[in-house]
Amino acid sequence: MNEGWVLNASPIITLAKIGHLDLLVRVAPDIGIPQAVFREITAGPENDPGRLALESGWGKRLGRSRIHPEVLGWSLGAGETEVLSVALEKSGWTAIVDDATARTCARSLGVPVIGTLGVVLRAKRQGLVTSASKIIRELRYAGLYLDDQFVRAVLKQVVGEDW
Repeated sequence: MNEGWVLNASPIITLAKIGHLDLLVRVAPDIGIPQAVFREITAGPENDPGRLALESGWGKRLGRSRIHPEVLGWSLGAGETEVLSVALEKSGWTAIVDDATARTCARSLGVPVIGTLGVVLRAKRQGLVTSASKIIRELRYAGLYLDDQFVRAVLKQVVGEDW
C-alpha cells in the first residue's frame, strides 16, 4: 500500500508564507496536489510564496481526479472536494485540510485527515523543528485561524510545549 498526503491549498499557502513549505515533503511519505488546488493557488497574487513554489515545480501535481458523489453532497470548495475524492480513491492516503467542514466530511467518510497544525506537530516529534509553538505563532500571523485553547492543549499533550 502506498502512503501519502493529498494537499489542500491552505497548508501550502500558509507554510510557504512563513518559509516552512519544506515540512510537507520532509514529514510526508509522498505528497500530491490535485488540479483544483493547483489552479486555486496559481490564481492567487503573483508574489504569493505558495504560487511561486508551485510555478517553479514544487510538489507532485496529480492528474485528473474522479469526484466521488459522497463528497459532492457536502458542498465543499473545488479544492477540498478534489482532495477528499483523491484520499478516498488512494488507499492509505491522508487528506491535509484545515477547513472545518471538509475535516468533518473526511471523518464521516473514513478518510484520514490532519491539518497544518498536525503537520507542524509531526515535524516537531520527528525532530525537524525545535519549536512547534514558534511556527504556530508564525502561521497565525500569516492568516491561519487556530483556536487558542485547542492549540494550548495540543501543544502540551503532543509535544510538551507551552503556548
